[in-house]
Amino acid sequence: MNILVCISNVPDTTTKVTFANNDTEFNTAGVQYILNPYDEIALSKAIELTEGGKGKVTVIHVGDVSTEPTIRKALATGADDAVRVNTSPIDGLFVAKQIAAYAKDKAFDMILTGRESIDYNNGQVAGFLGALLNIASVSVIKSLSIEGSTAVLEREIEGGKEVIGVNLPFIASCAEGVAEPRIPNMRGIMSARTKPLQVIEPVAEISPIKTIRFETPSAKSAARIFSADEADKLIEALHSEAKVL
Repeated sequence: MNILVCISNVPDTTTKVTFANNDTEFNTAGVQYILNPYDEIALSKAIELTEGGKGKVTVIHVGDVSTEPTIRKALATGADDAVRVNTSPIDGLFVAKQIAAYAKDKAFDMILTGRESIDYNNGQVAGFLGALLNIASVSVIKSLSIEGSTAVLEREIEGGKEVIGVNLPFIASCAEGVAEPRIPNMRGIMSARTKPLQVIEPVAEISPIKTIRFETPSAKSAARIFSADEADKLIEALHSEAKVL
């Protein structure tokens, strides 16, 4: 089984978010980057499916040379080789086009992504890839198993669960429950240094999307406390100030 896993390089969850260039871009100064947690789930599932000589796992990332430590972590976790598309990611469609250009003639049995990256939370790449490669794409799966040439996927829907059977090849974005993220061991860390990391140039694409500006959430106002006998005042405040009634 030949599996491609798409990974993102994202700010650590403890990062204080600020913006630069008149609030048009993320300020990267002093930011610690990590492998996107949802992508770790997808990677762990791919490794599980190929353990014991059952296949190969390739990770792909769209980013510049500064992201290679994150790629090496994916290799240390258990991926067999890696590809870095040498360009900065612009948006989900741009990233999907770069991955699709690489994957279109590689005969992957499946392509796995995380449900979303924890920085922009768009969750777009898997769907775009399905359209670009003209293969089935299933979003936000909670479990994945293989039965012959068919994958059985489970996803949550309103009021229950949906079980889907899809022929290989396919694309799926993975959420919690698909697999437990793996922690690289010392052997994996040492072997990651010598595993292949191919750098390829991007395909020329002009994004139709332009970021106008970023904004941080408004600061929370001080809390007001009403006593049990001030129900009328509470209702009036909810109506005239909060405007929720």
